[in-house]
Order: sequence, then C-alpha cells, then structure tokens
Amino acid sequence: MKVKVISRNPDEYLRATKRDIYKVPRNFDPVLHPFEGPREYTRALNAVKLERIFAKPFVGNLDGHREGVCSLAKHPKRVSILVSGAYDGEVRVWDIARRVSTASWQAHNGWVRGICFSPTEEGDCFWTVGDDATIKVWNTSPKDEMNNDVRPLNTIISKSVLTSVSHQWGGKLYATSGDCCQVWDETRDEPLQSHSWGVDSLYSVSFNPVQTNVLGACASDRSMIFYDVRMSGPIRKVIMQLRSNKIAWNPMEPFVFTCASEDYNLYSFDARSLGQPFNVHMDHTSAVTDVDYSPTGKEFISGSYDKTVRFFELDKGHSRDVYHTKRMQRLTCVAWSLDAKFVATASDEMNIRIWKARAAEKLGNLKPREKRALEYAAALREKFAFHPQIKRIARHRQVPKHIYNAQKEMRAIKDKMSRKEANRRAHSKPGSVPHIPERKKHIVEEKE
Repeated sequence: MKVKVISRNPDEYLRATKRDIYKVPRNFDPVLHPFEGPREYTRALNAVKLERIFAKPFVGNLDGHREGVCSLAKHPKRVSILVSGAYDGEVRVWDIARRVSTASWQAHNGWVRGICFSPTEEGDCFWTVGDDATIKVWNTSPKDEMNNDVRPLNTIISKSVLTSVSHQWGGKLYATSGDCCQVWDETRDEPLQSHSWGVDSLYSVSFNPVQTNVLGACASDRSMIFYDVRMSGPIRKVIMQLRSNKIAWNPMEPFVFTCASEDYNLYSFDARSLGQPFNVHMDHTSAVTDVDYSPTGKEFISGSYDKTVRFFELDKGHSRDVYHTKRMQRLTCVAWSLDAKFVATASDEMNIRIWKARAAEKLGNLKPREKRALEYAAALREKFAFHPQIKRIARHRQVPKHIYNAQKEMRAIKDKMSRKEANRRAHSKPGSVPHIPERKKHIVEEKE
C-alpha cells in the first residue's frame, strides 16, 4: 500500500520577520493565466511611468572655487577622491563621500589647463599644467594641514604654454600638448620626444588605457593625430570638417575612441579604419567640450556649451538621457566615476556637480524582495521597449526653452538641406550628385 505525504518547504510560506507579508503560493501554469501578455504590458507601462517619476539624478554639489572650474581628474584607485583646477590657478582636492574640500592651494598663475594622476598602486601624485608654462607634480595629501604653503614635489619649466597633460597607464611616461606633443619621463626634466605634424598647436592629448604606448591628440588644423611612443614620429592623421576638442578611449576596446567636436556632434571611430566613424552621436545644440567613458565601455558622457550633460550608448546615435539645471552654465569637463554609478561635471559658474549615472536608481542597500522587484520591472521595460506608448514615455525629456528652440531650428536646417539635395539630384544628370552618407560627410582627409 502506497501512502502519499504532502511535504512543504517552510521557506516557501513562513515569513522572514514579523513585519514581512505572508507569501502566497502561486501556480505559474500558462493554462491558468490566459491574460498573461496584457497583464505584463500593464505592469511594464506602470514600471516605465514610475521610472520617470523617481528620476532624480542630482546628488549634490562641491562648492568652494572662486572662479570657473576648467579641469577635473579622478583618482585611479580611490573612488571618493577628485581633483579640480580653476581659471584662477587654484587646485582643490575633494572628498566626494563627505562633499568637502580636503586641500586647496594656488598651483599656477592663470588657468589650470590639465590635471592627470599617476595610475600606480598608490596614485598619490598628480601632474598639473597651466598658463604659466610650467609642469608641477603634487601630492594628493599635502603635509601642511592649513594649506598655507603647499609646495610641489617637482616643477618643470616648459618652453611654451601647455594645454593638457595625460599619464601613461601602468608606465612612467606622460605626455603634454602645446605647440607640439612632448613625451616626458617622471625621472627627467627634459622631454624624451617631441612630435609635430604641421600644426600651430595641440589642444588635448590622451593616452590609450589598454594599448599604453598609443596616444591621440586634437590639433588646431581640425585634425586628430595619433602617436606611438615607441616610434620616432606620428602614425596617422585624420582631418575633419570642424575642430575636435577632446578624445576619449574606450577602456574595454582599445581600438575604439570617441571625439567631441565643435559641430555639436560626437564621433566614434575604430582606430583600424579611420576613413569614417562607425557612429555619429547627435543631440547637442552647441559645441561639445568634453567626453568621458564609463568603466564598462558601453556608454559615455559628454558636456557641451549648451549647458546640458548627455549620456550616449556606444551603438546608438541619440542620447539616452540629458541632465540640466537652471543655474548650471557652460560645461567645461566631465568625469565618470570608477564604480560606474556617478558622474561629475564642472562648469563656468564655479560649481562641481555630482549626478547619478542612472537617474531613477535607488542609492543604498536593497532588500532581496526589493531587488527582485526592480529586476523584474527592468526586464519588463526591456521586453516592451519598442511598444509605441512605452517608447514615448521612456524617451520623453523636459529640456530648457533655449534647447527646445535650438533643436527646432537645427531640425529645420537639416530638412532644408535634405530637400535642396533631393531637388539637385532630381534635376541633374544621373550620378552627377552622389549620395554621401552622414558618416562620411564630416571627414575631409586621412593621412599616414
């Protein structure tokens, strides 16, 4: 004789605490749930609406500079350390967790054009360049607690004004830009190499974080020049329609980089094929001044003179989010934190702002039930992302009036140009007005 005994796991029906709700047993047989699709759509619609309701990205600001902030640098090992330089030559070290300035001193006479850390195990030293044509090495934690007479660890006088500085990842070299690109060694006061390719000046220089011997620079002749410190001269050069302001390398794909341009766009290139960018990122309504990648390599942030911060996905041409405030003025520099959760922006009105990388993300510890609920809501939003109603709610953003009017004007200009080109093609000989893709319009020439 067989006896069937009901066996139940107490974890399935007992509460974890007295304040927890009772767990209800559920049968997930699809035969018993004929309206599963409509019910999930309703949940996805509620989830995307709640995401927009709880989208509050601003975390706090770092106030203390007496002039506009023109340069930022994040610590390579400690997430909470940030260094900023201002137009009056002041340098400040910030503790982001406490939102206080731990040290400040007068570093240069004039602008602090560039700041970079040494990506060593300690990372306690950083380099600054300014309008006074000097390179200075500083300690992140100065010994003078009152910061009355903080002295640099080393001072190098350059022959010309330097515009930016970048340190080699995992090495002892660093590069500066000015009237030419110079490669320096930490232990020497004279440059090891000096590279020039028929340009008056270079605006920015950046080392590749993966292929540590490669660096790129933005020049005054609207070109981007690439160097290898193992070679005696530049490698390649790409001339664009308008000037590029900054180059950011992808930390996960060493051959991918993105440049911020004066023509309101950002261009993502594959260094193995520089004939055309593989993606053009649009949405800004003024010159893009700075760009920085997320540690994941899938997204990047950009700051512009249109007073907005935009988040772009590498494989998409339009931004997924835009941040702005009433008092924030023209953006000068941006930085994405090493934990990929926060971004820092600096602007002309002397403030450094800290934002969440995901506007609706909840900060702090999450209970298991809450975490599962958020993951389920995210899965529903992804599943129904292309439904018209959900897509409209997810992509809608309120922007300032000057951004709205500028976008409207740019849209009208593009429509006019496309109509003009279509009319020329319709009233000309076949093949006399070729169709040029958007990704090829902005490249003038490639040189080797």
